[in-house]
Amino acid sequence: MATLLSFHRDILEEIHDPASSELLLIARGLGLRRVVCKLLQIYDSPQNLVILVNASQEEESAIGEELGIMGCRQPGLRIVAFETGKKDRQELYKKGGLLSITSQILTVDMLTGDLRTHLITGIILLHADRVTPTSPEAFIIRLYREKNTAGFLKAFSDDPEHITSGLSPLRTIMKELQLTKVHIYPRFHQKVIDCLGRDRSVLQLTINMTEYMTEIHGAIVQCMNSTLSELKRSNTNLDLDDLNVENAYFRSFDVLVRRQLDPVWHKVGPRTKQLVSDLATLRRLLNYLLSYDALAFHAYLETLLESNTVNEAGKPRQHHSPWMLTDAAHIMFEFAKRRCYTISAPKKMAPEAHELDDQDAWDALDEAEGLTGRQRETVQDAGAKRPHWLPANIHPNLEELPKWSLVAAALQEIEEEMIRREPKMTFRDPGTNTVLIMTSSLRTAQLLSEFLSSMDPDAPQGAQGRKMMEGKLRLYLWWKAKFADQRKDGKGGTDGGRTKGSFAPRGGPNSFLPGGDEHLSEALKKKDRERQERAANRRRVRGGAPTPSSSTRGSQPVPAGDGLAHPAAELESIAEFLATQDVFMGQVDEDLSRMDFGPDFDDNYGLVQPEQTVLVRAYSDDTDEQMLNEVQPRYIIMFEPNLEFVRRVEVFKKSNPGLGVRIYLLVYNYSCEEAKYLSGVRREKESFERLIKERGSMLMPIMEQRRSEQGESLIKTISSRIAGGRKELNTEPSKVVVDIREFRSSLPSLLHASNLLVVPVTLTVGDYILTPDICVERKSIPDLISSFNSGRLYTQCEVMSAHYKQPILLIEWEEHKSFSLTTIADTKSFVKPTGKFPAKKRPAPGAADGANVASALIQSKLVLLTLTFPRVRIIWSSSSYATAEIFKDLKTHQAEPDPTKAIVVGAEEDPDAGAGVNSTAEEFLRSFPGITSKNVKHVMAKVKSVRELCELELSQVQDILGIEPGKACWEFIHRGDAK
Repeated sequence: MATLLSFHRDILEEIHDPASSELLLIARGLGLRRVVCKLLQIYDSPQNLVILVNASQEEESAIGEELGIMGCRQPGLRIVAFETGKKDRQELYKKGGLLSITSQILTVDMLTGDLRTHLITGIILLHADRVTPTSPEAFIIRLYREKNTAGFLKAFSDDPEHITSGLSPLRTIMKELQLTKVHIYPRFHQKVIDCLGRDRSVLQLTINMTEYMTEIHGAIVQCMNSTLSELKRSNTNLDLDDLNVENAYFRSFDVLVRRQLDPVWHKVGPRTKQLVSDLATLRRLLNYLLSYDALAFHAYLETLLESNTVNEAGKPRQHHSPWMLTDAAHIMFEFAKRRCYTISAPKKMAPEAHELDDQDAWDALDEAEGLTGRQRETVQDAGAKRPHWLPANIHPNLEELPKWSLVAAALQEIEEEMIRREPKMTFRDPGTNTVLIMTSSLRTAQLLSEFLSSMDPDAPQGAQGRKMMEGKLRLYLWWKAKFADQRKDGKGGTDGGRTKGSFAPRGGPNSFLPGGDEHLSEALKKKDRERQERAANRRRVRGGAPTPSSSTRGSQPVPAGDGLAHPAAELESIAEFLATQDVFMGQVDEDLSRMDFGPDFDDNYGLVQPEQTVLVRAYSDDTDEQMLNEVQPRYIIMFEPNLEFVRRVEVFKKSNPGLGVRIYLLVYNYSCEEAKYLSGVRREKESFERLIKERGSMLMPIMEQRRSEQGESLIKTISSRIAGGRKELNTEPSKVVVDIREFRSSLPSLLHASNLLVVPVTLTVGDYILTPDICVERKSIPDLISSFNSGRLYTQCEVMSAHYKQPILLIEWEEHKSFSLTTIADTKSFVKPTGKFPAKKRPAPGAADGANVASALIQSKLVLLTLTFPRVRIIWSSSSYATAEIFKDLKTHQAEPDPTKAIVVGAEEDPDAGAGVNSTAEEFLRSFPGITSKNVKHVMAKVKSVRELCELELSQVQDILGIEPGKACWEFIHRGDAK
């Protein structure tokens, strides 16, 4: 169990008071989960009912496991999810203890009375930074405080950057959660400094990027600058000063850009939308450059180039990414390819013998370049072991990430340190010799594990992972060949001016001709064999690659625009060469379909000694703290810098006195990685300073008890038949019947905030029942599109028209976001207009704008809907706030709905269907000819199962459905044809 440090105990002393409600803001990595678990342990008793809100599934399992280690096992933390039935939840509430409940279930149970709100001892809320006026957490606290003012509320957050975005966000959070105190604990808090001090055990190892990586990094930053400049130039009326390259390093930058453009999103053109998408792509490229291997990064660039050329339908793309047309993009693609391999042009003339045997010239050149004899032998061996599956014109460079060799050097130093300290170690010394390597992602962890398992420790720096990179090159060529075959099948296999003989394989430069070497004379074949033997006997080849049979010793890569610079030509050439390598293709397919553990797997299987264990793991949340306590490593290698993990190691060291931990922090010089780390430290510090300043000058919100509407709000009806329109007083509260599935939106919370009684039930017809005659079907814009495509909206309007006098279709879009019918063109479901227009009116590909087509399509469907159902009224709402006001206006002077009757509507013959019991069978029956939404309940009342319906005679089916519908249904069941 992780022990509590002094500042942890200080925090608990400040917030453990059960009579107060407080907010704790703490820096990431300082042990927030320890504080939460200790607080839960304090209230772990059947006499208490403490609810944990807003915890993810991973957090629930981790907190439950931590509480189990702390001794809270009977019963410990119990999780209430959607799988838990209503009766089971009621039993859990009665037993008390610690419960973790999802926001939607907790809201519904508090409204229905299944959870007695006044019996709740307190609520512990995680991720308080996500609380907004429309969030479900604000709704829960409002319901909680209506009937329970004595219970406590403890809110926690470790994301200060999120809180400082906006206008007085801290005050908004405290107002919605009805809090009066806030505690702020940054890393520079005096109590934290006194406890942790200043850790100097971190060894920062910096290394420069390779020349190619530096060029690519600069090109990406240049592309980001040009894209941002173009975005600002296209939207001069917006305040885009915060959009800079430094902020673009963070993932939140995409949200920031979209938030700035949302109010005018319907006015911006496709170019601006493309620029916003390009910024996210370029940000990913910066991260991939430092984490992907050279072949994976090059393959990703090729997919970007291909996707920018054609669309999903295989047609030419209309709106290209502007950054791909710049010189910086050309540099990016060129050097990314050179990191993997270079391609030389075949030469017609054979090299002379004296050019190959001029060893003295090669030695002089090696001495000038500083190559040692060991390096010359390594390059010679590499050239002698050239794989047979590699085309002769491809010279592999296979540049490795510089950090790989740095990790190998750190492991070597750690091993020497273990040997030196082993005689001095005793069994009482804390910690183990397990080496822990932390990476930024699972992909990076997998790649590093593969490198460590296959590296050659005796190879020079930069060539230790040659074996792994050759295997990746082999898979890369296989991928290129497969991609070329798919592209050829999709486009008819047009040559497009590409040369088929660009590669010179082992059989000579004419092996791609029809028949290959069969058309060569014996003299030419003998001459080729002699030339190959003479080249193979040479001591070494310049650049570490074997000399092709058809090229000179000094052949250089083809400049851009020559030879195989065209990607399509390269694809086809690789595919043609690998098509001749049946063994290669078959072996790769076999390797991809099975995993070979080796013949000695069983012999080596078992427990490994800690000093022989290297654990590679990706950064996570507070779970890393538990992992550190379990592994107890003395040596940690941070492959990428991470501020949170550094603090977790500080807390881990302080919690284990006597344990010496050495941390190796690997950083690239002058890279986005270093800038991102330093910028993250500065942003967090500025966020805490702003929060501290806001707390000092903030006016605390005054919490008032919610009052019921008085006076005029109690007047419900006006009848002209009673004393000429006399107002009649009605004490029944104004209420709205809401479908349970609608609690995923913010509208029920706003209705409750508008002093309307929200009654959650499961409705068969509609989403909101305002009065006995008004039924509302609410649709967001994406839901409206999908409902039109599937035909579900037609059925819903049909059912509403059959059961209610005033059916209403409410179309609602998000607040602070633009809305126009043309924006629907962004949805993929409306990109294909085929089948929706007559053939003569169908727009030609590329001739009409997709937005106009989608706009006309959605408008025509809305018109057809109103013509088909003339009683259906359509209401457009700009936000959930506007919808709440509209509902209050519609309910003015109207009778209140009856929840019991609303449940039965649409399920008169089968009351259980209103609860969704037979929804699957009902949906299946409605697919039968002759069975519609109007008579499906009647059929379900007459027959007990679908099997019984299939066993009925024709006359019996006609008695249930009628003559024609019954005949159509019976013939469909027994003959399979429906007319």
